[in-house]
Amino acid sequence: MKVDTLKNRPAVLEEQLMMILNEQQQLVSAIDFEQLALLIPYLQQTERIFLTGAGRTGLAMRAAAMRFMHLGLTVFVVGETTTPAITAGDILIAASGSGTTSSIVTAAGKAAAAGARVLAISTTSDSALSALSALTVVLPAAQKQDHGGHISRQYAGSLFEQAVLLLMDAVFQTIWKEYGTPAEALWKRHANLE
Repeated sequence: MKVDTLKNRPAVLEEQLMMILNEQQQLVSAIDFEQLALLIPYLQQTERIFLTGAGRTGLAMRAAAMRFMHLGLTVFVVGETTTPAITAGDILIAASGSGTTSSIVTAAGKAAAAGARVLAISTTSDSALSALSALTVVLPAAQKQDHGGHISRQYAGSLFEQAVLLLMDAVFQTIWKEYGTPAEALWKRHANLE
């Protein structure tokens, strides 16, 4: 590695972070917030919420599950050993950029067959996942196999995965603001076996 490259690394890091933030700002300006707001009543009017996503999207959904638990909602992450059977009246929030990830579509199909409502987060409303969903929140981001760089200069589905994390945090923040619960009350639900 050249010395010039090492000296330039801080500037490149800053440039890349600014590119990521700029892409997120562009994505935010293209989100249909009326559509997104429809997600919140589902969360508030159901007894049990199940969340699923694969790969890095799955990690973002796990983070959302934690925050929803802090609100006092009953939340499960699909695939965990303590996750119960989904039943009628429950909701499944399924995130997949393409809307075709087989494990996510299969889970959505099983949830729908059990009488649960499926809510999708995706880059498209024209997919197998959306066909199973009562609501699809569209994040206009690149899909993981869109290597052209027209929508995002980031690798694979990074823009979508980051947006899912931010979007679900915004949903949490909105519900928290509506509830007016003090942070101290939420903190009592924070993990204490760490």
